[in-house]
Amino acid sequence: MLYIVSTPIGNLKDITLRALETLKNVSLIAAEDTRHTRKLLARYGIHTPLTSYFEHNKFVKGPQLIEQLKQGKDIALVTDSGTPGISDPGYRLIQLAIQNGIPFTALPGPSALLDALVLSGLPSDRFIFEGYLPPKSGARKKRIQEIAGEKRTVIFYESPHRLIKSLQDIQEVLGGKEIVILRELTKKFEQIVRGVPAVLLGHFRKHPPRGEFVIAIKAKTIKNSS
Repeated sequence: MLYIVSTPIGNLKDITLRALETLKNVSLIAAEDTRHTRKLLARYGIHTPLTSYFEHNKFVKGPQLIEQLKQGKDIALVTDSGTPGISDPGYRLIQLAIQNGIPFTALPGPSALLDALVLSGLPSDRFIFEGYLPPKSGARKKRIQEIAGEKRTVIFYESPHRLIKSLQDIQEVLGGKEIVILRELTKKFEQIVRGVPAVLLGHFRKHPPRGEFVIAIKAKTIKNSS
């Protein structure tokens, strides 16, 4: 069995009893960063062997993990934080499991996407997740333009070294659209900043971005024509 295990996005206490039991009992844990996952395992006294599975070794390591599953091993897949398969190569391992008839299941738990959506205070009945914005400005502006008329709340992940550039492009394309920036969710220095892009740019120029960020963009207002 392949277990897709959600792990804390910051606070190590945010892990389920089922997840801990599974990580303890499987034969192997496939981790995005073994050093990061080792800290979590040490916190809970878990000594299960670790192996790496990340973006740059997925094509080699994926088939190797499938072979071990075929041999009868139980493997847990974890990412650095949150739910595997969202903005990481976990989905590819799941595809390989499907193609090879390997049974798998997901253990629900922490997700930066859902935590950010709730904390944003923006409408959550309808939303879309767009992963990370493209690293180059031209492609980034094109992506932002694509969601300009979106009638659902839009969620992006963003890295600290690109946050200001992304806000600049959002301002250029979307103007005074209401934005919520969520930083270091569940951690000691969790921060939520709301405002139009110009206000947020002023804030983060004074306070250089650090940590992990989520950008939530308010949906286009739909006018009632009746």
